[in-house]
Amino acid sequence: MAKNANDVVITHYARTAIDRFGGVLKDMSSIDLAQVVLEELIQRSGLKKEQVEEIIFSTCILTEQGLATDIPGRQALLKAGFPSSTLSNHVDKACCSATSALQLAWKSLLLGEVECSMVVGMDNMGRQPVFLEGKYRYEPCGMGDKLFWDPVAGLAYKGFGLVSVDAGEVATQHEISREMQDEWAAGSHAKWAKAFERGFFSEEIFPVEVVTKKGKPPVIFDKDQSPRPETTYESLSKLPLIQGSKTVTAGNAPGINTGGSGVVTMTRKKAEELGLKPIAKVVNVVSIAGPYQNIASIPAPAIQTACNKAGISIDDIDLIEINEAFAAMPLVSTKILAGGDEARLKRLREITNVNGGAVAIGHPAGATGTRLVMTLIRGLRERNGRYGAAAICGGLGQGDAVIVEAEY
Repeated sequence: MAKNANDVVITHYARTAIDRFGGVLKDMSSIDLAQVVLEELIQRSGLKKEQVEEIIFSTCILTEQGLATDIPGRQALLKAGFPSSTLSNHVDKACCSATSALQLAWKSLLLGEVECSMVVGMDNMGRQPVFLEGKYRYEPCGMGDKLFWDPVAGLAYKGFGLVSVDAGEVATQHEISREMQDEWAAGSHAKWAKAFERGFFSEEIFPVEVVTKKGKPPVIFDKDQSPRPETTYESLSKLPLIQGSKTVTAGNAPGINTGGSGVVTMTRKKAEELGLKPIAKVVNVVSIAGPYQNIASIPAPAIQTACNKAGISIDDIDLIEINEAFAAMPLVSTKILAGGDEARLKRLREITNVNGGAVAIGHPAGATGTRLVMTLIRGLRERNGRYGAAAICGGLGQGDAVIVEAEY
């Protein structure tokens, strides 16, 4: 595609390492995660804070941010020392939050409302409070159980099914077996290990200094904690199914994670003016929605819609990132995208999540979308590829896809 001054480009990215449930970052709020990402993006880009006109934030776990009242993004940018005139917005679209935040930034830049912005996703999923149902504000508490609700204990939307059950059902409908999902999950850990060994993630991750105990030296947190390189198909096959799902186990799903990630976005004209070299063009970002049960399949039509709007074919895509909310997602979605063509299916799976996915890396839901995009860009540039697609499903049948074109 021809370059023009109004193209939306990404110049820099950064993320924390992703922590596991109850890990080193367990007491670090999502606001603090956003703050350190903002500070790192400023350092990497060399931008002055007043040059960033707008910052779009994303999270999934609103109960955790409730501990700090509200407007977490506004709090984060002020804590990071940005001018009070800096515009901010905050997106909650479940796991699609970060890609939808990128979509808002992309639209603002295309419309000419701003010329330079950032997109920052953050979530500390294990820091969610356990809380009482609202009626106890009005009714006196008697003796006995008070109906505490723990949002961490099984992701479900009231009045709807468990997402693990829905994913397993859709996988079964598409003839994606539990065995296939275990095999993909083991491969996710193995691919992460190979990528880690060659330093693939070193461009993404910046170290975070964490004070754990008073009087103790700070811990330098700089490595993803969820990957288990020793994982095998045989070990995963012994795990029990969870929550009544037909195919999902704790081993072919990601954990409850913590992390922050972000990208610097601007117009090509602004990048040239600032002397910054784009690493990728954001071709488009699309959002779709469908039946709430279909989270395992919705990345496929999201990618296809994005390709159609970009005027390219799925066969033009050199690399794909599909979030492994469960191992079912990339397996179901690539099968749908292949359209019954076995050669195409083989190729699609060979180019999907080539450096491991969320089953290994982790899934801090509000930060995953921007993590997918940076991993995609990094992977394209490593392979001298051109077009890449990143897709993610979100609660109750939502789906986003991002098409990027690598620049060199």
